[in-house]
Amino acid sequence: MKKKRICALLLTVAMTAGTLAGCGGDGGSTSTETGGTAATEEGSSDAGASDGASGEVIELTFFNADANQDDPWTDPVAEAITAKTGVKLKTTRPVGGNDESEAVALMIAEQNYPDIIFAKGSAGNLIDAEAMMDMTELIDEYGPNIKKLYGEEFDKLKQSADDPSIYQLSAYVVGGTKFKDAGNLQVQWAALKAKDYKIPQSLDELETMIKDYIAENPTTDDGLDKIGISLSTSDWHWLITLGNPAGFIADGAPDNGQWIVTDDNKGVYKFRSDKEREYFRWLCRMYNEGILDSEFATQTHEDYIAKIASGRVVCLFDKDWDYQDGEKVLKADGKYELTYAGLPTCMDASTKCPSLMYQGLTTGTGVGISKTCKDPVAAIKFIDFLCSDEGQVLNKWGIEGVNYFIDDEGHRYRTEEEIKYSQEDADYSKKTGVGFHNYPFPSYGDGILDPTGSTYTTTSKDAVINEYNVEEKAAVEAWGVELIVDMFPQPDEFETPDYSPLWAYAMPLEFSEIVDKLDEVAWSALIKCVTGAEAEFDANYDAMIAELEATGMTDAEEMMSNIIAEKVAIVQ
Repeated sequence: MKKKRICALLLTVAMTAGTLAGCGGDGGSTSTETGGTAATEEGSSDAGASDGASGEVIELTFFNADANQDDPWTDPVAEAITAKTGVKLKTTRPVGGNDESEAVALMIAEQNYPDIIFAKGSAGNLIDAEAMMDMTELIDEYGPNIKKLYGEEFDKLKQSADDPSIYQLSAYVVGGTKFKDAGNLQVQWAALKAKDYKIPQSLDELETMIKDYIAENPTTDDGLDKIGISLSTSDWHWLITLGNPAGFIADGAPDNGQWIVTDDNKGVYKFRSDKEREYFRWLCRMYNEGILDSEFATQTHEDYIAKIASGRVVCLFDKDWDYQDGEKVLKADGKYELTYAGLPTCMDASTKCPSLMYQGLTTGTGVGISKTCKDPVAAIKFIDFLCSDEGQVLNKWGIEGVNYFIDDEGHRYRTEEEIKYSQEDADYSKKTGVGFHNYPFPSYGDGILDPTGSTYTTTSKDAVINEYNVEEKAAVEAWGVELIVDMFPQPDEFETPDYSPLWAYAMPLEFSEIVDKLDEVAWSALIKCVTGAEAEFDANYDAMIAELEATGMTDAEEMMSNIIAEKVAIVQ
């Protein structure tokens, strides 16, 4: 099977290479100013690893599939990391606003790889092409902090029961407690206050809240018409604002991308769910009644953020990392009542919001070392430092005496000015380096204590409570709780599955090709279902299901079920 996948991949990348040869990107470049000893085919290097004590610096190339801007590696945290490790990164990224797939295809076609790679959804292609190093022996010899960080979940990093290689670490946090969460959907605090902080227990109650609030407040203070609900669906954000909420709200399903997993571990392409059909029927009615933004399908993401920043949008179906730039503008203007309360609202009262569920270690999407890395030992030592207590604090808190201080009990804290700076300046991380280099490298989750008794992250229960703004403080007082998420179903109400979140796995090429086609069908078809006449909804939805079936949905579901079984076998 692997040989067939590689043959198919080579044909794909050969075609892609001819198409992309004139793009001029440097995503696959491994040249550096300092040079370096070339690795052998097994990835070993005679050069050894540099370290900060020697004063020598080696520049490693790093492809970051999620980078949306150049990283000059000149901020204070980056410079401190280099001082400790002797390594600096030269970051490259997908060019022209494209996703990572074309850049990865070109790497494979040219056999020209960066030293360290975060390939996101295209990692499987690199693994199939045998471009990624098995890091197991390097971790055994040079990675004590990596092993400490992953603890009991370390074995989940293995590719499969048949192939126990570790090609990637995880780009996501290990363990921890959620002290805050954006929930299933978000409502402006002003609208929630107008209902005496009563959290909607169904979409019907949410609908009433939105309509009543707009009836009383049809415009913003500067005369702009209020918008009941807005979404961002003109690009990949459709997955976040249109696709994902359907699973959370309708099925109470945790985030497995476009998949629902049954009790017997079978994968189902989620848009065939009857409950999700009813969710999209509700959205269709909201669109036809003028509650859902008439421009949701065509506006750019920048337009969407601008509407949020204007205070016009009452309700979102999103995640805070996706809309926070708009919210920061409102906070900077002191308009906290127009920022958002993340709520656990589901389609009906019998469905349980899964926001606080721990799905286990997210694997299959993370950082790996290429087989052509000029100095694999330096690379793994660099990553191991980032996993160390010192590296975690440096990345997450910043520079002692600048970004944080130590109190009389030996615990870290931030000043009110620093907290305000971090909350209101959209470029805070870029300027200070705090949190800027954390993702996609390994990381402890919120609430986990280091040996000093401080949390590794700036997000602790006390910190969250202390940093609540005036609207958040009023809400927890009205609810009689300490934390907003105390109003959510709690983690102990859910079982942790034996598989990781499915969206993160590096999938086989033939599976990914089918799913990419399914997603293309679903993207346009769901928008048609929502924007069409209510009387045509069922016909439009049935047509989508038929097209999905013709595109290979059943085959993909069978393949996903087999993938889940393989991953479960690793830990059982």
